[in-house]
Amino acid sequence: MSGNNGTPRKPRALAAGSRLGVFAPASPAESVEMIAGLAELKRHGFQVVANQDTKAEGYFAGPPLERANSFLGTLNSDSVDGLVALRGGYGSNYLLEFELEKSIANLKSVIGFSDLTTLQIFLWQRCNWITFYGPMVAAGLNAGSGARKGYDESSLLQAVGRTEGGWKLRLRGEAVLAGQSIGTVLGGCLTLLEATIGTPWELDTKDSILALEDRAMRPYQVDRVLMHLKQAGKLEGVRGFVLGDFPESEPAVAGAPTVKEVCARILRPLGVPIVFGAPIGHTVRPMLTIPLGTKARLDADGEGTLEFLESAVVP
Repeated sequence: MSGNNGTPRKPRALAAGSRLGVFAPASPAESVEMIAGLAELKRHGFQVVANQDTKAEGYFAGPPLERANSFLGTLNSDSVDGLVALRGGYGSNYLLEFELEKSIANLKSVIGFSDLTTLQIFLWQRCNWITFYGPMVAAGLNAGSGARKGYDESSLLQAVGRTEGGWKLRLRGEAVLAGQSIGTVLGGCLTLLEATIGTPWELDTKDSILALEDRAMRPYQVDRVLMHLKQAGKLEGVRGFVLGDFPESEPAVAGAPTVKEVCARILRPLGVPIVFGAPIGHTVRPMLTIPLGTKARLDADGEGTLEFLESAVVP
């Protein structure tokens, strides 16, 4: 499955009884966290297929080829309806060395965030594949629905299961620049998106509503990445921004600009709607799930809303 013809490819919907394959494209996880996350998936009625084909190597869940084969094997398996990542960390970029698109036979839901940004951007740019920026087995699901460092149950189940019409997501942030706009929701982890610049799968951000989030970045580091995106032309034609709450990113010096102030200074001159502080990706609040590749209307008023104008999945 290769090529980008401009028409988003939607995976089949997931619901109770669907079989979810767990894959580890990046780093390994503690067994107690994995067990808790798998139990949460089962609570929703999902059947879980946990792949144990790889053996951890330091900060990797396994050698690159093994991780790539595990992903492809899970993806192409007839006994799996959708995929959810074990966790992020680091290492998804290694999978892209193996020309994955030539071996992909089935289009399925892929759920994850953080380091999964690399894989999600690749699947969008090469295959026009809608994926889901949301909780992983050992990062979100393990903590539980509505819990601190957990996930938002409603947005996850709507994103992967709603097949008719659109739906509205309350962003729970605050408007930095008010307004409305329509675009294709893209993005992910800020530093991972930046890392695609110069690669064959560099993200095309034109006409997008760009979701950007990260953690443990000093304001000057966020400033540097945003300026790189600006100078690389990645902010041209963007229709709006949904920004995370950037935990663990306080200024190193009292009185220095905050991440929110940095984002406002660089992004406000673009004149498009901006919402800051949405609990997406890295957050201590229940994580929202956002379908990447779907068309939506951003309303930057009050806490902000994203109204998805189409379903992200098909029956």
